[in-house]
Amino acid sequence: MSNQYKTVLVLVFGIFVGVSVSLTSSVMAERTTDDSTGLPLNELRNFSDIFARVKTDYVEDVDDKTLLENAIRGMLTGLDPHSSYLNVDEYKELKIGTTGKFGGLGIQVGMEDGFVKVISPIDDTPAFRAGIESGDLIIRLNDKSVKGMTLNDAVKIMRGDPGTDIKLTVIREGADKPLPFTVTRDIISVKSVKSRILEQDYGYIRISNFQSKTARDLVNELSNLKKENKDELKGLVLDLRNNPGGVLSAAADVSDAFINDGKLVYTKGRIANSDFEFNAKPGDIMNGSPVVVLINGGSASASEIVAGALQDHKRAIIMGSKSFGKGSVQTIQELRSGGAVKITTARYFTPNGRSIQGEGITPDILLERYKVTDTKDDIASLRVKESDLSGSISNPTKSQEAIKKAEAEGKKEDAEKKHVKASDDFQLYEALLLLKGLNILGKS
Repeated sequence: MSNQYKTVLVLVFGIFVGVSVSLTSSVMAERTTDDSTGLPLNELRNFSDIFARVKTDYVEDVDDKTLLENAIRGMLTGLDPHSSYLNVDEYKELKIGTTGKFGGLGIQVGMEDGFVKVISPIDDTPAFRAGIESGDLIIRLNDKSVKGMTLNDAVKIMRGDPGTDIKLTVIREGADKPLPFTVTRDIISVKSVKSRILEQDYGYIRISNFQSKTARDLVNELSNLKKENKDELKGLVLDLRNNPGGVLSAAADVSDAFINDGKLVYTKGRIANSDFEFNAKPGDIMNGSPVVVLINGGSASASEIVAGALQDHKRAIIMGSKSFGKGSVQTIQELRSGGAVKITTARYFTPNGRSIQGEGITPDILLERYKVTDTKDDIASLRVKESDLSGSISNPTKSQEAIKKAEAEGKKEDAEKKHVKASDDFQLYEALLLLKGLNILGKS
């Protein structure tokens, strides 16, 4: 049986929406048992009986190919949410999606309770700009209910020509009623790594998904940040929020960039070639400077591998909210028909042996999602200082000019805090403050 398949990718993620996703029969002799093969003869007879009844009694004629393909799909989707059958067209589209450029909306999805669940919107894509969020349940596509569709059927509807619109109706936690969104399809070009200087000596790197070149791009972006800062960085924020995952080896390589030695991640399955172990090579691109990793409920699989490895090695502080909890590995095996089967073949474990399947990574510092807003009613502007109190005595060691200068600098500092490049992002702002605190502690 193994000769029928060719392993082409080991993935730890679902299906990108917009990714632009044979059963042979035999005649068996009548027998009551077959201990030599272990075939479940009663179940096979049951299948044959149902197949025959559908062929003769179903209200419409159904061809054998459709019935058998549906049986295969049911067999796989009944295993877990990530195993599936891909026909020739679906397999071609999946391969296009792994190149990092494809057409569609720009969201990664799975199935939950018969609806399409958004695992994560991809940065700078139509869905992201329209306001689709991690955790949204899509219940209608245009005017068609999602209930009863397969994930592949839903993906086909969501794909389309660039410039065309699709209406998504979603249920969101905390919303009183379903929310309508109109999203304009576009060509999705995914750049997995972006970076910037938050402020002097402190860098920010965002990884939106894990592709084969992500680790190399990470090293290049960090090198550019160091040049821009004209020195070594004193701290780095690694943002993995709403990162749905990607290639397993890429996650190991990103972890390796920060860890000098030891185990990074390992996988265990039933077959020998599903067992992998990734170990760190000497070298730390941050030279021991503090790292804060941001995660949330949209951080899945490969993101959790990185967060788990850095957490277990105590190389970074994990901040944010609990991650998605996908701790399984999928292998895509090509079929002779030109299609493929995606099967969950292993579970992965963090260096300390933790499986995050269904559990997720719990941050070292839990932070809910808030926004820092620049308003006249901002708490900082209402904070009362000693000098504001009526009748406050003067400071005899400071001239009036010094006092005015200090007040001006204070106002400037408040403005910079509001407009720091982490401005409208509470979690990022807190991560930056934490890095500064760690540096202060390191000097003391």
